[in-house]
Amino acid sequence: MDFQDTTGRESGPGSPYGHPKARHTKMKPLVPLSDSSLGQLASDIRTPKYDRANLTAGMVHIGLGNFHRAHQAWYTHRLFDAGKNHDWAIVGAGVRPSDALQREKLLAQNCLTTLIELDPSGTSAEICGAMIDYLPVEPTNQALITCMARPEIRIVSLTVTEGGYYLDAATGGFDAGHPEIRHDAENPAEPRTAFGAMIAALRLRRESGTGPFTCMSCDNLQGNGTVLHQTLTSLARLSDPDLAAWIDQNCSFPDSMVDCIVPATGPKEIALAAAFGVADNAPVTHENFRQWVIEDNFCAGRPSWDDAGAVLVNDVDLYETMKIRMLNGGHQIIAGAGDLLGLETVAQAMAHPQLNALMRKVETEEIVPHIAPVPNITPLAYLDLITARFSNSEIFDTTRRVAFDGSSRQPGFIIPSIRDGLQSGAPVEGLALVSAIWARYCQGHREDGSTIAPNDPHWEDLTQTAQEAADAPMRWLEMSQYYGDLGQNQRFADAFTQWFEKIQTKGLEDTLEGYLNS
Repeated sequence: MDFQDTTGRESGPGSPYGHPKARHTKMKPLVPLSDSSLGQLASDIRTPKYDRANLTAGMVHIGLGNFHRAHQAWYTHRLFDAGKNHDWAIVGAGVRPSDALQREKLLAQNCLTTLIELDPSGTSAEICGAMIDYLPVEPTNQALITCMARPEIRIVSLTVTEGGYYLDAATGGFDAGHPEIRHDAENPAEPRTAFGAMIAALRLRRESGTGPFTCMSCDNLQGNGTVLHQTLTSLARLSDPDLAAWIDQNCSFPDSMVDCIVPATGPKEIALAAAFGVADNAPVTHENFRQWVIEDNFCAGRPSWDDAGAVLVNDVDLYETMKIRMLNGGHQIIAGAGDLLGLETVAQAMAHPQLNALMRKVETEEIVPHIAPVPNITPLAYLDLITARFSNSEIFDTTRRVAFDGSSRQPGFIIPSIRDGLQSGAPVEGLALVSAIWARYCQGHREDGSTIAPNDPHWEDLTQTAQEAADAPMRWLEMSQYYGDLGQNQRFADAFTQWFEKIQTKGLEDTLEGYLNS
C-alpha cells in the first residue's frame, strides 16, 4: 500500500475531499455543535453529507478517547459520506467512572466531533458524525451488555490502551490474579471490565441464538486481535468453560494496525475549534496522516472500510511490526529524554539535535535491521516518514503524553528489538541507553531539578526502584515483570549499567554526546 495522507489533501469546491486548508486569524461567531446547527457552521468546515437521522447502529466501541474519534470513527464517517454502510453507525461506551464526563460532553452535542487537521500548510476542520449514541457508564455495565446483545451489533471494538488487556508483562500471558479479573470471574453477570461485559453479552447472544460478533482491538499491541482473543477466552474460562469454547469457535478477532498522531485535548484545542466558529467541548486535533491495516476476518460482516482508504489484508504482522517497533518505539526513544530536558512537545524534541540524532542512530542501527519491508515502502523510507511526522510543529503532542505508561510501552515497543539484537548478535547499546533514560526518567525529576509528576500507573513502584538503582543499577533490570530475563544477559546488563551510571554522573546531554560519537 502507499503510505500517504488519507485525510484529503485534494481540495476545492469540486473535490470529494472537502474544503481547502486555511489559517484562521479572526474569530468567527460561535455556533454550539449539534445536529440542528450543522447548517449554521462556516462554509470552510466540512460537514456530514448524510442524514444522521437515517443511521442505525452496527458497532459498539469501548474507550471513546481522541484516537478512536480521529481514526476508526473517521473512516466510518467517510463511508457514510459516500452513501455507504448507513447501518454501521457507532454506539460509544466506557467502563471507567471518568468516562462519564466524556459521555456528558458528547451527548450534549449529539455525539458529533470536530476533527481539526494540523499541518504546517494550514489547518482544516471537519465534523465527524459516525457515532450516534453514548451508553450510560455504570459500575456493572448493564446498559453496555444489553446493547452488545442486540442482533444489529455485529462488531465490538476497543481502544483501552496497551496496558488494558490484563497481561503479565514478563510473559505476555493472561493475568488471572488481577483483582478486576477475579471480580468478573466471581460475578460474571455484574462485570467491571470491558471484557467481562463482552462475555456477558455473548452469553446472552448464545442463549437467544443471535450469534457472535467480531471482537476488534484498535490498540497499539503486536497481534492485538490475538491478545484480545486470549484475554476474552481466558476470562470466560474462569466462570463458564463451555461459553469460552463457544466464543473461541464462533467469534472472530482480527488483528489491526492503527496509526495517526492524535494529541490530548485541552483549552488550546477547544480554542482552535472556536477559531473555526465551533463551540465544541471535546474537539480532536490530529496530524495529516492516517493508516489502518486490518486482517479481513469478520464473523458477522463489516463496513467497507477499504473504500475509505483502509487496507484489508490476510496478515497484518509485517505492517504492525514496522509501525510498533519504529513509530511507537521511536516515540519511546525521544519522549522521556525530551521531558527530562524540559522539552514540552515531540516536535521540540525532534528539533533538539541530540535527540533527533539519537532516534536516527538507534532506529537505523538497532531497530531497522530487524524489520522487513512492506508493500511500497522500506524500513528506511518509513523512518524518513515518521521523522517528518514527529517534526510537525503544528502538532502539540507532549513528550509527557508519549512517555506515559512506560511500564506497558517499553516492554511493548522497545524490549522486543533488544531481544532481536541479542539473539542475532547485533548492537543493542543504543537500546540499552533508551532503557537507562527510562530509568532516569522514573526517578521523578528533570535535569533542571524540577519534579516530574506521576506518569505511569505504577509510578510509585517505578520511582522507588529507579532511586534505588542510583546506587545499584541492576535493581532496575531485576524488574522481571518488564524485562523478563534480560537482566541476566551480560552484554545488555553491562551496556545498561554503563549508560545509567554516566547519566547519573555527567547528565543526559553529555551521555547522549558520548553515544552519538561512539
